[in-house]
Amino acid sequence: MARPKTPIISIERAARAALDVIDTGGLEGLALSRVSDRLGVKAPSLYYHFKDKDALLSEVARLLLTDYPLPPLRRGIDWREAIVDVSLASWRSILRHPRAAPLLLSFFPRHLLINAYEHWARLLTLNGLPTAWHLRVLEGAERLTFGSALFAAASRSREVPPFPSYDTQRHPHLTNAIRANPFDQEGTFVEALRSFLRGIPDGAAQNETDLPPGDPAAFPVKRQALPLRRKNSPLGLRGDHDKLID
Repeated sequence: MARPKTPIISIERAARAALDVIDTGGLEGLALSRVSDRLGVKAPSLYYHFKDKDALLSEVARLLLTDYPLPPLRRGIDWREAIVDVSLASWRSILRHPRAAPLLLSFFPRHLLINAYEHWARLLTLNGLPTAWHLRVLEGAERLTFGSALFAAASRSREVPPFPSYDTQRHPHLTNAIRANPFDQEGTFVEALRSFLRGIPDGAAQNETDLPPGDPAAFPVKRQALPLRRKNSPLGLRGDHDKLID
């Protein structure tokens, strides 16, 4: 179908209308006619911006990733907690639209995150983490975040418990582990991410050839170990931290 000569709607507006349709009827209920009806235009108007349905879905996937401010580029930052803050914001953003979350599997907008990856790598360098560890940190945190969010979204969209029922007599160790966990679903994700990040050593040994002369990563900043935080912590496993991403 030919595209109109001038745009009637914006890409952002069309993508948000599509997200509204998905929130209501799921991915299986998405049709361009429903999106155009919500926008008050005819379906051909969508073809000005999107060559097909996949192009629209790709833009919807982008909306699932919250536009959260990155930490400033300076030494002495607790980069672990900075990663936790941004990851938690992304986790919550995805969970606001659980029916749309599967789009991230097919249309993950990684090309839009290149500048963010560069920012994080530079921040890690400034704070003494050897370059060889950077990708492990970024890839690990990203996979923990999106893997956890997709599992949580699946349970919410299907309205089933996040953990299946089990026989406490046949699975006593699992029963004990679940009972001993003091965190809710969100808190468990946060503490799992913190546990992963604590496994990254400060000032890990590196060869002089790893970095160019004068690189600030050659002078690691000493940091204290991060304390575990419970459900009422400032990082908002409940409540106050929501204000950071409103």
